[in-house]
Amino acid sequence: MTTAESTAQLIAQARSFLELMRSEQLIDEATGAARLRQITHSVARTGHYAMDSAELTYACQVAWRNSSRCIGRLPWRTLTVLDRRDRESAEEIFQACVDHVRLATNSGRIRPVMSVFAADFDGRPRSRIWNPQLIRYAGWRRSDGTVLGDPLHVGFTSVLEHLGWQPAERTAFTVLPVAIQVGSGRPQLFELPADAVLEVPIRHPDFPWFADLGLRWHALPMVCGMALEAGGLHYSAAPFNGWYMGTEIGARNLADTDRYDQLPAIAHGLGLSTRSSTNLWRDRALLELNVAVLHSFRADGVRIVDHHSAADQFMTHLHREEQQGRETPGDWSWLVPPMSGSTTPVFHRYYATGEQTPGFRENPAAWTLPSAAGGPVPGPFPGPFPGPFPGPINGPINGPINGPINGPVTGPIRDSTPAVRDPGVCPVTHLRREQAA
Repeated sequence: MTTAESTAQLIAQARSFLELMRSEQLIDEATGAARLRQITHSVARTGHYAMDSAELTYACQVAWRNSSRCIGRLPWRTLTVLDRRDRESAEEIFQACVDHVRLATNSGRIRPVMSVFAADFDGRPRSRIWNPQLIRYAGWRRSDGTVLGDPLHVGFTSVLEHLGWQPAERTAFTVLPVAIQVGSGRPQLFELPADAVLEVPIRHPDFPWFADLGLRWHALPMVCGMALEAGGLHYSAAPFNGWYMGTEIGARNLADTDRYDQLPAIAHGLGLSTRSSTNLWRDRALLELNVAVLHSFRADGVRIVDHHSAADQFMTHLHREEQQGRETPGDWSWLVPPMSGSTTPVFHRYYATGEQTPGFRENPAAWTLPSAAGGPVPGPFPGPFPGPFPGPINGPINGPINGPINGPVTGPIRDSTPAVRDPGVCPVTHLRREQAA
């Protein structure tokens, strides 16, 4: 594409975005025309333009509204947007992420938040957060082939160790450091403050032995593996969160055979035989694991939503959007909960397909790109790798993030991670089942 074509395309996309704002009565026609003249002048002079604060906030909220994989979109207007485009160094970006975590966690009363760093320029990211989600657990493959920690992140753990990470200890739930890359420089590693990461020990209301399994999960699904696209601009670093839907943790993260694979141990505790599938031991163990997750989060005062409530809320969102004359995009395979799907209303219908803008797009795994610290990080690394992304904000934020999306209305963010088809968060979500979350 020539420079002239690129310029024309950028201005056309900016015009389309302003027209969307006008059609939804955020600006009038005269204001939109004046703003387009400003943008056209800036693009002609510099090849770029910057959104103002109101435009950026609206772009983020509508991107969540357009997230086809997110079941938790009902409170999309409640998304808090933090404009961090002036944070340029890795240290400043990391501190902004920590501030985001503290604000969004809110002592367990999770609220949907999105932080936006500088837009890409000339086709290159200004900055990238390498972690698919800001808070995730490390994984190490043992000599016998088993894994200590989260098998999903064995590959990424190896990448971080190659970059110099030396964990104080290796456990099943060791929080990974955050890798931040500015421009084409070498990524820098930062440890999240322990008092910023809220975790929930998993126990069961009826089975005391459940606590002996030593399970836990973090409260905040904060998705970093998605880029925001709006008005012709691309923001590679735009982490977002929502709150969790229980099944993202209980039916995927802790249950999947390629994740923590806890169903056999739970079946044993329940006194169920695992020699045959005809007694539905997996289903019975899965149910009790999800009961334990919901009980534990609620007992600790941490916002979470069950999959039936999330599905009902999504149907309310659909009806509200129809009343506004807007089509709601949806990916059926992501919207249907990973347990008891046919008992929820989202199972029994089809949805509009196709990408809309503003929207979230998958970021390719940063460490595989030629610009990663001078070239791809040398391997081999044991997989699976988390990218490219599926989608917080780990909600059912499967996300933003995640779902974030914590607000007066419960809105999960499915927890997911790049490219492995994750069942995970929604951004606010966009992500869904977190195998990749």
